[in-house]
Amino acid sequence: MGRVICIANQKGGVGKTTTALNLATLLAIAGQRTLLVDLDPQCNATSGLGHKATARHALIDSKPLRESFVTTAQANLSLLPGARSFQDVDALAHSTDSQSSMLATHLAGSLGSFDTVLIDCPPSLGQLTRTALASASEVLMPIQCEFFAMEGLTQMIDVIRQVMQRPNSRLSFGGILLTMYDASLELTTEVDREVREFFGEIVFQTVIPRDVAVSEAPSHGCSVVEYAPRSRGARAFVELCLEVMDRE
Repeated sequence: MGRVICIANQKGGVGKTTTALNLATLLAIAGQRTLLVDLDPQCNATSGLGHKATARHALIDSKPLRESFVTTAQANLSLLPGARSFQDVDALAHSTDSQSSMLATHLAGSLGSFDTVLIDCPPSLGQLTRTALASASEVLMPIQCEFFAMEGLTQMIDVIRQVMQRPNSRLSFGGILLTMYDASLELTTEVDREVREFFGEIVFQTVIPRDVAVSEAPSHGCSVVEYAPRSRGARAFVELCLEVMDRE
């Protein structure tokens, strides 16, 4: 099986889905067979690629997972759409250990045809995020440069360590990504310094700047690289993609 990268953070609004969508697109452009799995009930990764949420989530549906893969406008990029069904969201979020194991097996058994799979997790430390982590080979954590960034990191890392300690877990720490970066703000530089001093080389050298083009791109059903290829945000995601590929 190829790389399975979980994009996770229990805090909302940190650029998690934006990172998943843009990184998936760039990996596909680089020639990797890539799948983006939308596990967030908000389904922003699905709409951000110009598709609609499904009536039932493929992880709950009885048919083989591969039958639910959707091709996108970008060559080499497929999507497993999310679902806003309250029943499915509840079933996924409150699954038992045996169900979580089944879901992890369901995921693992259908991902072998891809070089890289990115899983966009919900902003939660719940069972759905833990199931995704158990299915992954690495986890990438976007964090916003704000006052509570370190507090959120600590909580998330505790969950990651618990998953790593499970039998047969292959999860490793893929990296921490600083998002919504504004170098003119003193708080941004303070968070940057503290995170790098504490976590060292785990933190990506690339930072994702605040850029209106990054925010506008999903409304056009595409990545920022396709929407505004010369923007600061597009350049930053290209640099991030190269770092992620170098860490393989």
